[in-house]
Amino acid sequence: MMIDVFNHFMPKAYLDRLGTLIPGHMVLAAFPRLATLWDIDARLALLDGFDGLQQVLSLANPPLELIAGPQETPDLARMANDALAELCARYGDRFPAFVAALPMNNIDAALAEIDRAVNDLGACGVQLFTNIAGKPLSAREFRPIFRRMAAHDLPVWLHPMRGPNFPDYASEQASEAEIWFSFGWPYETSACVTRLIYSKIFDELPDLKIITHHMGGMIPYFAGKINLGFRQIFFGTPERNPAAEDVGLKKPVMEYFKKLYADTALNGEIAPTRCGHAFFGTSSCLFATDAPFDAEQGRGLIANTINALEALPVSAAEREKIFAGNARLLLKLPARSAARASP
Repeated sequence: MMIDVFNHFMPKAYLDRLGTLIPGHMVLAAFPRLATLWDIDARLALLDGFDGLQQVLSLANPPLELIAGPQETPDLARMANDALAELCARYGDRFPAFVAALPMNNIDAALAEIDRAVNDLGACGVQLFTNIAGKPLSAREFRPIFRRMAAHDLPVWLHPMRGPNFPDYASEQASEAEIWFSFGWPYETSACVTRLIYSKIFDELPDLKIITHHMGGMIPYFAGKINLGFRQIFFGTPERNPAAEDVGLKKPVMEYFKKLYADTALNGEIAPTRCGHAFFGTSSCLFATDAPFDAEQGRGLIANTINALEALPVSAAEREKIFAGNARLLLKLPARSAARASP
């Protein structure tokens, strides 16, 4: 059994709706080329190639707040979530749950949609992007969203968001060589969770659960930098971090980073997967592929990620936890939910 917790699907009616709301957007030229992103028959055929594979569905970007204004996004969220819930109801053996989209430019509506999606539609969590139309997710105006998810005891999926309009250098107007994507997205994830930690979110909500995309971004690789702050070098001690003391964190900074969950969506690269697993540990790692975003309609991402996990130097029991057991527990999925076998 494998439960892919971070992959993307855009129901055809929703994708068509985007065409009327953001005409000319780059996703409208790109996304139709990936049939497995919006065609349910193509997605099911993709899954048929992998024994025991299930997927927890979530929308792809762009975030709703970059598509429409605060009066329109609540309806857009309801449309997307209803469509994803309907797919889960029809194909429960393939899609045991979905992650709800939220209208983050309308907090009252977002809170209402959390309750509706979880209580009425069976959503297993919500997807947030690392910035909300340029605002940091750690801003106090967004804290009610995290409080509500902590109350529901369900996780937040954290997806990086950065486009070519984020320049690589201050003297420029746009990113080049797709740096905004290859390096900007891991930075976004790392910056976002660091800001959340320093905003004392885990001191306020110690049971909050956050799933970081792409195995925590830069965090595992730069754990040593996290443990040694710039001011700490000159004004602290090996045990004292002045920046953490200034905001009044109750625990050492690294303990908060260790509270995060991390998915395995690293394009199937073995060495980074081992690094991420070494940092987060088996119990905090979740199988995910980021399908279908590859040149093989998702097939390469799935196959390569499976291979990377098979290469981890862990026991069969630990590997099962990463592939499915951790997801069942965190998402409150049925203990035994067998997927249809591949023909």
